[in-house]
Amino acid sequence: MVDAPYRTDPLPLEQHRQLAQSQLTTLVEADRFHGRLPVLLLDRCWLRLESIALEDLGGRLPPDASAEAPELVRFRQLRDLGLDAAAAEQRCWADFGRTACQEALLRFWRAQDRGHHGWTLDRYLAFLRDYRERFETGGQRALPLIVLARSGSDDAHGLHWLLQPMHPMRHTCA
Repeated sequence: MVDAPYRTDPLPLEQHRQLAQSQLTTLVEADRFHGRLPVLLLDRCWLRLESIALEDLGGRLPPDASAEAPELVRFRQLRDLGLDAAAAEQRCWADFGRTACQEALLRFWRAQDRGHHGWTLDRYLAFLRDYRERFETGGQRALPLIVLARSGSDDAHGLHWLLQPMHPMRHTCA
């Protein structure tokens, strides 16, 4: 028998559904918000779905915080106060040193070149706030599913919230 040059395995949709259902159950049964709550990550290119703990998300999918460097934050503050770009830059150089300012800007532009798929520190912190609020409001809990953007694309990572079905689906034909 000759092996086919391609895989003929069925898509792992049933395994994905089972994983999502088990993590939804874990979420629904949790008595408080904590770092071990699940987050689903979907690599759509490889059709891989995995569950990780919320506390591991920052290490697994590190947010780009390069724009939050103190030197760049101060520069933006000075611009908002009405200083022109050259004066704001000179003031930052006096406060932080020219080398520190240039390195902060270099890190920022490198991050822009590498791409972060929209996964910035602000978006990460907003995600954490949203997860906590959804958990603590007392309503129907939702499991976060982050759909990873394709490598090399300018697309942003997608964020979806999966809800526990109110009534399990049953076959109606008998």
